[in-house]
Amino acid sequence: METICGRDPASGAMLEILVAEGVVTGIRHGVCDADVWIAPGLVDLQVNGYSGIDLNSEACTVHDVCLLVRRLACLGTTTFLPTIITAPVAKMAACLKTIAEARAADAMVRHAIPCVHLEGPHISPLDGYRGAHAVEHVRPPSIEEFALLQAGCGNLIGMVTLSPHWVGSAEFVRALVGQGIVVSLGHTHATGEQIRAAAEAGARLSTHLGNGIAAELPRHPNPLWEQLAEDRLSACFIADGAHLSAATMRAMMRAKGFERCVLVSDAVALAGSPEGAYRADVGGEVVIGPDGAIRLRGSNLLAGSGIVLKDGVARVAAELSLGTALTMATSNPGAFVRARGVLRVGADADLITFRWRSGDTTLQVQDVMVRGRVMQQESEENLSR
Repeated sequence: METICGRDPASGAMLEILVAEGVVTGIRHGVCDADVWIAPGLVDLQVNGYSGIDLNSEACTVHDVCLLVRRLACLGTTTFLPTIITAPVAKMAACLKTIAEARAADAMVRHAIPCVHLEGPHISPLDGYRGAHAVEHVRPPSIEEFALLQAGCGNLIGMVTLSPHWVGSAEFVRALVGQGIVVSLGHTHATGEQIRAAAEAGARLSTHLGNGIAAELPRHPNPLWEQLAEDRLSACFIADGAHLSAATMRAMMRAKGFERCVLVSDAVALAGSPEGAYRADVGGEVVIGPDGAIRLRGSNLLAGSGIVLKDGVARVAAELSLGTALTMATSNPGAFVRARGVLRVGADADLITFRWRSGDTTLQVQDVMVRGRVMQQESEENLSR
């Protein structure tokens, strides 16, 4: 049996977590003294890549996926959904196949990646709403195409982002929900009626709300108000300081209700890279500016983010509270992927300890435990093998 200690971010109380055989076997209060916070491992529903590894590239290998899992774990993200964006069917299928093969080959990958998120291709074809997705590959919903992609990856797709403006969208949503797929609305110019119909059919989320939308909108109605007002939809937010201003994010979270807010990174392969011009599978020709934001060259359109989830948690903690921010990055997203991100007896021992003070722009992760295994003991040499 192992013991890991820290302060509860919600209450400040000291916690002693007992771990055996990869699960939490006990939680004791006030019995240890620690100068770190403790929380469940972070859960990220939207990861396109990180640290040079691009999940949307056909050059991505099984080894790359295994390495990405370990790198993100050491940064506190113990569960994440690889996110495959709008592309030709063959390319999407190839990317899905690589992830499926990595899960089959590596138990840690299998644990860290419960399913895959398809962001597209059934999104808005309109400029602005479409974001960095290639317009030539945007297409209407197709049950046949979805079945083909699922068959090729062993039913690994667990979340789909789409725009419900397409004819037959509600029926498509209902069919996916019937298969246990989480449907999220995003990159959409849909009307209020179409958004409500999708929610009635079982859609449960809004993908990076406030982004993937035109720069100028009617005051009302518009897709932002309609999704904020729809209580059947939780909302994902990218808290990198570029996708949403602090004031906008705070107001939208308050409108949606903190219990229905989810933080995502939307990290891409270029996350963490220095300023300059690059070529990327997500967005094509892109530029990283002084603020670390990744934009399409010659445009203000964003092409994913340059953060990992612990950075977003710190930004939201500065605006709200540490406990609230962590809930948005653990149990709230975890509810959409097999109840991950919880700290309770019987749960997987996916735990992080970290230091954070108001004003910090990231969590200073100290130790990471994945199913009872302390990841911080891994060397870079081992991570790269």
